[in-house]
Amino acid sequence: MTQRREFLKLAGGAALGASAIAAPAIVRAQAPIKWRLQTYAGPALAEHVIKPSIDAFNKAANGEMEIELYTADQLVPQGELFRAVQKGTIDAAQSDDDSMAAPVDVAIFAAYFPLASRYSLDVPALWNWYGLNDIWKEAYSQVENVTWLGTGAWDPCNIASTKPIKSLNDLKGLRLYTFPTGGRFLSRLGVVPVTLPYEDVQVALQTGELDGVCWSGITEVYTVGWADVTKYYLTNNVSGAWAGSYIANTEKWNAVPDHLKVLFQLAMDSSHYYRQHWYWWGEAHYRTQGGKLELTTIPESEWKAVETEAHKFWDEIAAKSPRSAKVVDILKQYSGVMDKAGPPYRFS
Repeated sequence: MTQRREFLKLAGGAALGASAIAAPAIVRAQAPIKWRLQTYAGPALAEHVIKPSIDAFNKAANGEMEIELYTADQLVPQGELFRAVQKGTIDAAQSDDDSMAAPVDVAIFAAYFPLASRYSLDVPALWNWYGLNDIWKEAYSQVENVTWLGTGAWDPCNIASTKPIKSLNDLKGLRLYTFPTGGRFLSRLGVVPVTLPYEDVQVALQTGELDGVCWSGITEVYTVGWADVTKYYLTNNVSGAWAGSYIANTEKWNAVPDHLKVLFQLAMDSSHYYRQHWYWWGEAHYRTQGGKLELTTIPESEWKAVETEAHKFWDEIAAKSPRSAKVVDILKQYSGVMDKAGPPYRFS
């Protein structure tokens, strides 16, 4: 009898152990987490700025989570993107804070804050090493149901146009498709900012409704087809790099297991890295081998006036809130360090 009881104890323990070991299989059998993520980018551009990283995430998630990617305006208009994430209409977004109308004071510094950067590496340096990550987290913590996940760099902001630009006078009256803050600044130079759905821009250039775009560098101008309907590319840039963020609906983000959160953050980093080398290659390649656009340049002596105007703009924005003033102070500090460091960080 004693031997029989011991056997039953062992058998029961083995059964319990088998049940505990089998439990994860039941978890794995559950339906995967499904997200819908919309990017600011149109289909051709999304192939580079986000799709490779989302494809990699979906593969690495191994059936536990799947992200469906949607391109500009596909589910909601770009200007409603933030609110759509907040309401849970979509689960996440990739965009600059400015054009998706994020209700935070720091949104104005996203996309192309005039002359705040010269190169794409300036953006991750500012966010990771000069405190902008902490400032963005603070700003977004005051907004309900949206979690800011991180910011990375894109391309510079130049003008591709149907008319040649060789002096500041040539900017006056030009109707340009551009970002909200970029448009506010360019209007001080006589430009007429125009807002359109992204997919309508090419036709607007063909019909003459637009004289050009001040939305990207030359890589995007060729990639999305705008080089086919413009003739000139101004080498002076309004900003050296676009700053864009990832955001998620807070409830949906909190429901994601920690290991998948880490995986998504790694996917974001992968996207940031891809853009660094793709744009660096493209900006030089299309200037030298594109073949469709004539390059023009406003003389440096004239462009100094744009730099002066940009710093006036900075000070006006700094006066709007203590947090904005803090960001501007950081931009000035960073600019001073880069100027003092000299080449290759800054060239006089």
